[in-house]
This record gives sequence, structure tokens and C-alpha cells, in this order.
Amino acid sequence: MENKKSLEEVRKIFEGDRFATENGAVIEEIGERSATCSLIITDSHRNAMGVVMGGTYFMLADFAFAVAANHEKMGCVSLRSDISFLGSAKGEKLIAKAVCIKDGRTTACYRVDVTDNLENLTATVTVTGYHIS
Repeated sequence: MENKKSLEEVRKIFEGDRFATENGAVIEEIGERSATCSLIITDSHRNAMGVVMGGTYFMLADFAFAVAANHEKMGCVSLRSDISFLGSAKGEKLIAKAVCIKDGRTTACYRVDVTDNLENLTATVTVTGYHIS
């Protein structure tokens, strides 16, 4: 079994996920097959209607899945993701919490809930992952 990594070590590893990190995603917390990531909402995250663009929710959820599924041992990739948009963010920050629902020999299933800092549920994502190693 691998040694447990500190939050700082995991943050350093996932600096390589440049699309997420350069768009403001930050790893807040790691746990057993779980992770919480966040981002401060800026004008660059908004669409022409002035609300947070759907891709922002998905990017943050996908990043939280990647961290949750790989921070203990690399080798899980997304096969399929299904997102439901449930409401617009009202706060200043998005928070994505990814938890493993089932971790099998070759596939895994994660649920990621995205809320704002006012605890409004904005999106939920179900991810099927595949263990490549």
C-alpha cells in the first residue's frame, strides 16, 4: 500500500491539471476516495447572460473526481460523466465534493455535488471511471 500523501503533496501533483488550476480550481480537502475542490467565481467564469457557464461547473466537478479517484493511487480515468444543472450559483465561490459510491476491479462510480458558498446545490455529476492500472 502506498504512503498517504499530504494535502500539499496532492496539490503539487495536480498542478499538472493545468486547465483546472489555471481556471482557478483549488484542492481544499482529500479523504479516502473523496475530494473537495473549489474556485472563486470571476467574470471569466460567466456566460453572455452573466451567470456561471455550465462548463465551469463541469470542469470543477471533473477535477474533483480526478483528485478523489487518483490522489491515493494514479490510474483512474473518466469513461462517462452525466451532469444535471440544478440552479445558478448565488454566492462567490463554487465547491465540488466528490465521493466514491462503488470502486470495483475495473470500474468505479463517483458522485460529485457542486454547491456555492451559500450551500445552494447548483449541479450534480455522476462519473463512471475506468482503472487503467
